Amino acid sequence: MAHAQAESVIRRIIREIAQECASIGQAVSETLVAFMVKATVLDPLNNFNVDRNLTKQDVQRLIELCVVKLMDQGSSSLDTIKMQVYFDMNYTSRREFLEEHHRVLLSRLASVGREITDNRLRTRDDLEDLYRRIVSYVLLRSGLGSPTDINTVREATAALQSVFPQSELATFMSLTKADKEQQLSELTMIVTGIRLFNKDCRKGGEGIEDMPSILNEAIPATINDIERELKESQRLAWQYTALLEKFADPKDGPVQSPIKTDLLQQALYNVRQHEAFLKVILADAILCAKQVEALQSDLVARLMLLEATVHAKTAVPTAQVFPHFTGLSKLWAGFQDEMVLLSILNNMVVSLRPFLTAQSHLLLEGQLEAILDGADIKSDDDRLKESAEERINPSEYKSQDWFQHETTANFDQLPLQYKGICGYTLVKKDGLLVPGNPQIGVLKHKEKYYAFSSKEAACSFALKPDEYIEAITEKAKKCPELIHLLELHQQFACVTPYSQMQSGERLLVKPISKCDSSTQTDTHLVETNIVKSYEWNEWRLRWKAMQLANLRSKVTHSVQTNLSHMRRNNVTQTYQPKDAGCQTKKDGETNVPKQKVYLAGLRGGKPGPTIMTKTDLTRSVDE
Repeated sequence: MAHAQAESVIRRIIREIAQECASIGQAVSETLVAFMVKATVLDPLNNFNVDRNLTKQDVQRLIELCVVKLMDQGSSSLDTIKMQVYFDMNYTSRREFLEEHHRVLLSRLASVGREITDNRLRTRDDLEDLYRRIVSYVLLRSGLGSPTDINTVREATAALQSVFPQSELATFMSLTKADKEQQLSELTMIVTGIRLFNKDCRKGGEGIEDMPSILNEAIPATINDIERELKESQRLAWQYTALLEKFADPKDGPVQSPIKTDLLQQALYNVRQHEAFLKVILADAILCAKQVEALQSDLVARLMLLEATVHAKTAVPTAQVFPHFTGLSKLWAGFQDEMVLLSILNNMVVSLRPFLTAQSHLLLEGQLEAILDGADIKSDDDRLKESAEERINPSEYKSQDWFQHETTANFDQLPLQYKGICGYTLVKKDGLLVPGNPQIGVLKHKEKYYAFSSKEAACSFALKPDEYIEAITEKAKKCPELIHLLELHQQFACVTPYSQMQSGERLLVKPISKCDSSTQTDTHLVETNIVKSYEWNEWRLRWKAMQLANLRSKVTHSVQTNLSHMRRNNVTQTYQPKDAGCQTKKDGETNVPKQKVYLAGLRGGKPGPTIMTKTDLTRSVDE
């Protein structure tokens, strides 16, 4: 199947699946549909062959299977995939979050800015209207108060007039558009700094919220909420793990389970994924707390320095005070950024909750505890403590590379495969997720690092690592949520992270590992440029240099007669010829005879002592 034709087929399949789901009453994103198509094709139970073209019957069956899976609202596996799609499409780094926020803010202010920069003053009323627009722009961009509040507008106008009186509007209008935008940005920071300083001096600050105090209350509350949900997800994960272990190795005989084991596995994957995402959000919230703490200390120091600069002075040079106002504005913008980030993190925590619905309805309230009555429920820390004394001796496994905490620098920074989950347990206990303990020893196999839950698991995995890795890949084909949960994208060349996936991406075409290619290089990549005055001869260059130096000792004479007056100037310049001589180098050569020495009597000797004869046949130098 040609590449373009394959992409066309994929787009049609995705479109038909989305339309089918919409007709049933369930709206799904193309990203979710695209991943579900990949997961369905990879599942060996569905018997799809990516090495051949899909027939019409294959396409129809693929669409039906995907629609059935997407419509299964009681599936924890589907909820986990939806959670992964949502998080990967909406979460990004702090820097990108803030860049996007600033871009949106500037786009909203673009129309107000154009009204100022593109304004053409004609009357005095236009002058006053333009000044009011500048005040509104400063308030909107700084985020300190509403431009509809009369007290806030009066305070901002007074601060603006102190640095940019209305009489300077004519000079402002003569600037280019870029310079106008730059000056508006600088005026916003200076006016913001003035208003913040007045608020600290209790002489103003109308409409300015106490951002540090708000953040000091909001951040701990957010962290507590995230930790509470994290503990609940961890508790469920430990209970599901204990229940699956109980079913897999019953000590008191067979255990009657009200639900199937594969449903329990899906629920375990669901809460483990929720736990992983909450840990990421919690780390960002803790970073917000540290940033706010640093900003508060900088704010106090900046205000004290500004107070010392302007204290009891009627006039202060702008070169001294404006940088302080600008710095104060930037610090306050940092508080606003942290507030935006905190709001985004809160929204993400709330948005992740609906993806736990199917898992929460799996068992009735209290039913899970009743089944686990008397079972040993171990937390992740308990499992690490149990295996804390176990150690791999690298000298016993010389054919493998083992890393120990005591002998490896930056041991905690090793990129563990499967997010630190024990691969041996995952295979032997049919998909059970148990965290590995790196203190036992980390195995390096094909430039990848593996941790294990016990020494026995580490030894068994090290004997046949490729078989276990292949078994984990096959398990992920049947449970597609494991691809993202365990970060198995490298094992699946045709499955990309959701944020990098496009709806028209090639899904069913087998990845190309080899291809024929050819290149052609132009004869002259750059056009020729011949410099006529170029000289390669060093002696010619010296001659020119001497010629120019000789001119410095000459005198220029000019003569003007009555006939040539007011007509033209005649100038003549000469230089005396100079005799010059040069000497060329002399070629010479020498030849040394090659040394020739022969040893005789070393081979084929008779019994007895060997007598060697050395003959020097080197010719004399005098010959």
